[in-house]
This record gives sequence, structure tokens and C-alpha cells, in this order.
Amino acid sequence: MHIPDGYVDLSLALLFGALSAAVLGYAAKRIDGEISDARAPLVGVVAAGVFAAQMLNWPIPGGTSAHFVGGAFAAILLGPHLGALCVATVVTIQALVFGDGGLVVLGANVFNMAIVEVYVGYAVYRAVAPYGEFRAAFAAGWLGITAGALSAGLQLGLSSAFEYQLLTTLAIMGVGHLVLGLVEGAITAAVYRYLADARPDLRPTAAGEASV
Repeated sequence: MHIPDGYVDLSLALLFGALSAAVLGYAAKRIDGEISDARAPLVGVVAAGVFAAQMLNWPIPGGTSAHFVGGAFAAILLGPHLGALCVATVVTIQALVFGDGGLVVLGANVFNMAIVEVYVGYAVYRAVAPYGEFRAAFAAGWLGITAGALSAGLQLGLSSAFEYQLLTTLAIMGVGHLVLGLVEGAITAAVYRYLADARPDLRPTAAGEASV
């Protein structure tokens, strides 16, 4: 889902960069002083896992790529605000160090993967959790990445590089990730089940629900 430079018009890149900065600034204020010594190592572990998983990607039509993002997983374990900051850090390091995604469109990539996927994924998880937490984790991963892909499709479709073919880019990104998102949902649910069995203290119900 990393968009390279030149695929999104500069005005849109600046707009989504400003939106990302505003949301992440709000998230930073919400988590200020909330990270306990016991949960601090978990942030590093989640970031490392998301970083490694995101490096495995493959191109899809539309000028971008598909891969495991892990935004919903980060949101479930860390809460939406810390999860957004965690994924945003990963996306930024990938762009700066590995050239995975452009620098001009960094704000747009952060918006899609660290904001849309994280907050949508968390909202889906909270909505479905009463019917089963593992089912909720699957739905969060699946619909979270689909929402992030639709956001990327919107950015591409409103740009001159794609001749403003909005419906085409939305269809390619949305349908592609709606199918591939099943894999993300399955991985999210499987890893969450493993952690819930191995470390039940890390489950949201044990650590306390994160405030929104």
C-alpha cells in the first residue's frame, strides 16, 4: 500500500500530510504519560513485528502494493492512539531508510496505514468484540486494511497521474484489498489468539480498554 512519489498530486500530498500531522499530534497528547513501564516493551515488540511484516509486499495494478499492514493488530494491543503512532513510526522509517514509499507522499501513506487502518480497525474490533474477540480481531484486520486501501485509491483517483479515474482506482484498491484483506484478518486473529493464550495479561480486557 506504499504509494511512491509522483503518483499523488502535490496539493493532495500536502493536504494529507497536514491531516496526518494533526491526528498524530492529537494521539500523542492522548497517550502522554499513559505508557506504563510494564507495557513499554510491548510497543517495541509490536513495532518490530509490524515493520518486518510490512517489508514483505507485492505490486498490484494501480501503482501501489499489497502487504500485511498490522494497523488493526497494533490498535487492538496498544489502543488506537499509541497504535497509530507505532505504525506511523514504522512507515516513516521504511520510507527514509528503505525507500518503501515516497517522501513527498509520506503523509498520505501514514494517513492510509497508520490512521485510517488503525482507527477503523479499532472501531470494528470494539463493535464486534461482544460477539467474540477472535472474530473481532479478524474483522478488524480485514476491514481495517480495506479502508486504508480505499483511502489510497481516493488519493490516486484524485491525482493527474491517474487521469482522475477515481472509480477505477477505488475499484482496484478496494476490491483487491477486500480479497487480500482476508489474509490480514486471518493473520491478525491467529497472532492475537496466540498472544491471548501465551500472555493473557496483554489482552485489552486485561490491560484495560484504551480511551478514544
